[in-house]
Order: sequence, then structure tokens, then C-alpha cells
Amino acid sequence: MTSPERPSVPRQDHVRRHEDTSPTRHFEEMSPIGHYPENELVEAPPEVVRRRFPTFTRRQTNTAMALALAAWTVAVFDYGLFGTLLPAMQQDFGWSASRAYLVNTLIAVGTAVVAFGVGPVIDRLGRRRGMMTTIGGTAVASALTSVIPAHAGALTTTAVVGVRSLGGLGFSEQSVNATYLNEVFSLTEDERKKKNRGFWYGIVQGGWPLGFLISSALALVLLDKIGWRGMYLVAAVPALVLVVLIGRKLQESPQFELHQQMNRLKAQGNAAEAEELAAAYGVEHVTSAPIARIFAPGLRRNTIVLSLAWIINFFGINIFSVLGSSVLANAKGVQLSTAFWMLIIINLGAYFGYIFHGWLGDRIGRKNTIVIGWLISGVAFAVMLAVENTALIVLTYAIGLFFLVGPYAAILFYMGECYPTDCRGTGTVIIGAMSQPGTIIGGFLFTAAAAAWGTGAAALWVGALGTCLSGVLMLFAKPVARLEH
Repeated sequence: MTSPERPSVPRQDHVRRHEDTSPTRHFEEMSPIGHYPENELVEAPPEVVRRRFPTFTRRQTNTAMALALAAWTVAVFDYGLFGTLLPAMQQDFGWSASRAYLVNTLIAVGTAVVAFGVGPVIDRLGRRRGMMTTIGGTAVASALTSVIPAHAGALTTTAVVGVRSLGGLGFSEQSVNATYLNEVFSLTEDERKKKNRGFWYGIVQGGWPLGFLISSALALVLLDKIGWRGMYLVAAVPALVLVVLIGRKLQESPQFELHQQMNRLKAQGNAAEAEELAAAYGVEHVTSAPIARIFAPGLRRNTIVLSLAWIINFFGINIFSVLGSSVLANAKGVQLSTAFWMLIIINLGAYFGYIFHGWLGDRIGRKNTIVIGWLISGVAFAVMLAVENTALIVLTYAIGLFFLVGPYAAILFYMGECYPTDCRGTGTVIIGAMSQPGTIIGGFLFTAAAAAWGTGAAALWVGALGTCLSGVLMLFAKPVARLEH
């Protein structure tokens, strides 16, 4: 959109508004769609003047990417701290190993409950406020964790479970990113990012290994000096700063603003005007509850298939990513100190897995990328569990993790493409929340199998096989077109 074509839009609270207060003025001042073929997906009646959405400038696109990457990295930083600091917390609270395991399981349940509730909120509040909500929840969880009382019996346990369950907000941040950046890249003026949107999203999703690396590194440097409570206060600071920056710098997506405007028109009894506005922009507008929409015909199949794939793939994530040091120590006889450094190297390589799979998804399709990646990952982990040579263990483990976590750059973006604007946030967050049932079920199966057959066999039949099965499940997902407006 050239400067003369862009309407004069006085800004207030980062929402495009116009001085005219008539119901449809907000979007009707935008230029006719003209030569923008990507927005001509729905045929408008001849009498309706086609309109086009405002675009994101290169600077606005880069700002959106930078804030999304920072928010996800900080959210994972807090998420990773709990696993890193749990031994110190366990000692301070006087917990047994079994009590710590129970608390961790209860937190996974609470995280799922919180995450399930976030999706509909994102589709009501918007993408910018949704991101502020998720990262704000991370800040609150970090700060409150630092003041949980010790030696208070059931009160301590309840407080830890309740506060750390707020981490479900931070964990949902990746789904908000997928929703928002799908909409940003479809309207950006930066043609490179529009064409290679999966690659650029992969850079943002790489905040997962970056967050874990930062939490491990800072714990190594600061834990002995400031204690675990001080570590959580440190984690709260960047999260609070980001809430302010997102509120000031992040631009709401025009797709959500249009959806919000049509909802207002219908609420005022102007349903016909809302339908005209939808037709002018080539979109469909419905008022059904977002949670019901994702199970509507046409959307139901991908909701079910993707949910099952997330649950089962998290068997592998839980075993090879979260419990990696335990698998290397117990199944392969690697010293814990050596396993720690091995995993640092392996996780550094995993960051490039996100970028690679984002790039590959742009070329062969995101569904194909996910299937191929998870099948290779399962085979690589099976080989790793069979070999004894240290170099081969590192190589096959690195390959397995590269192809295990990397496809999440493709699947999260794919999830955003599966749903329309009115339920995109709900769909991506609900499916992403299935990671927690996967963690709980996978943890139970792994614990039972390890007790019966040993760690190596349990990792093979639950982790490696589960990873392969999740790839097979993705074959049943419905192909979708990439988002164009």
C-alpha cells in the first residue's frame, strides 16, 4: 500500500480508529483491493466494492518478530527454571523425591487447565493483549514463586502447584505468536518474509532452546550467589519489561480489528452491515463460540488429528528433551556432568532445527515437513539407544532432537493456517495445550515401563516409538492453504 493510498488513521491504544463514528467507517475508508490477488479468495457480489487490509511495514514486521521472539524466550526461561531449580526447592521445602514428582505432575495438570482457558481469551482480547496476558502471567508466576513459604506443609505444596500452574499462560505464548505472525506475514510489505514466512517463524520459535540455555547458564552463574528465590525474581524482570514494550510497540492485526468491528456491528443489530463488510474484505464472519467453531465441519478433523499428534509426540519430548540427562545417564551410562555438556551442544544444534524445518515447510509443505521430521527423529533415537560408541551416541541424539523439536516451527505455523480469524487463537492454544496431557500420560507410561524393563527399553518403546507414531498420525491431517489475508 503506497502512502497516498493509506487512509489517515489517528492512532489510539494501538488500534486503527477513524474520527467518523459511524459503524462501518472504521474499515470502509481503506482503499479498494484493486491489484492485490491474495485477498481475492472469496468472491464478493458485483455491487460490493472490494477492500484491502492495511499492511505491516518492514519496520512493524521486524518489531513484531523481535517482540514475539523475546516473549517466547522469556516464557521458556521461566518454564525451564522450574526443572533446573527443583532440586534446590525440594531441599528447601523438605520434600521427598516422590513428593517432588507428585508436585510436578499436579503442575502439569494445572498448566493444562490454564492453557485451555487462554485460547478463547485470545480471540476475545486480540493478539496484542493476548501476548501481554501470556507474558504478564509469566511475570506474575516468577514473582510469586520467589515468595512461596517453606515448611508450611500442605500450604507450601498447594502454593507451588497453584503458582506454577500460571506457567500455562507462558507456555501458551508460542500459540499466540503463531496466531499473530500468521496474520502479520500475510499482510507484510516485506516480500522476503511473506514468501519465506515459515523460515522467519522458525527463528522466533527457536526461543524454546534459547530459553532453556539461558535458564541453565544463569543458574550456573547465579544460583549459589542469590539462591533459587533470587533466580525467580531475576526471571520476573524481563517479563515485566516486555509487557510494557508490547503494550507500546506492538500493532494489532487488521484481521482481528475487522473481526472485532463486525462483532460490534452485529451486537448493535446491524447484521446486514457486518455481512457487507465481511464480503468487501473477502472473509467469512460467524459469531459461534470459538471452542465450538474448532470442532465444526471442515475444521474438526485437523483439531482432532493435531491434538492426538501433540499428545503422543510429547512422549518423546518428555523423555528425550526434558529428561535427556536421565536417559543418557541411566540408559547409556554417561556421567551426569558429561551428559550436561553433551546436552548443551545438542540443544544448540536443535535451535537450527527450528530454522531448517521452517524453511523446509515453505518448500515442500508444512504437513510433509512434520511427518518426515518426526519419523527420522524416532529412528535416530532408536539407533542411539542401540549404539555404545560415545561419538555415535552424541551424533544420533543430536539428529533425533534436531528432527524432534524442529518440526514444531512447522506445526505451530500450520495450526495458525488451519483456522479462520474468529477461532485461530482458540485452535492454536487448545492444540498446544495438549502437550500437558502428553507429558502426564507419557510420564506415567515411561515410569511404568522403566520399572518393568529398564530405562533404555522404556525410552525405546514409549519415546522413540511414540515419536514415530505421531509422525504417522500427521498423515491424516487435512492439507490447508497458507494464509493470504
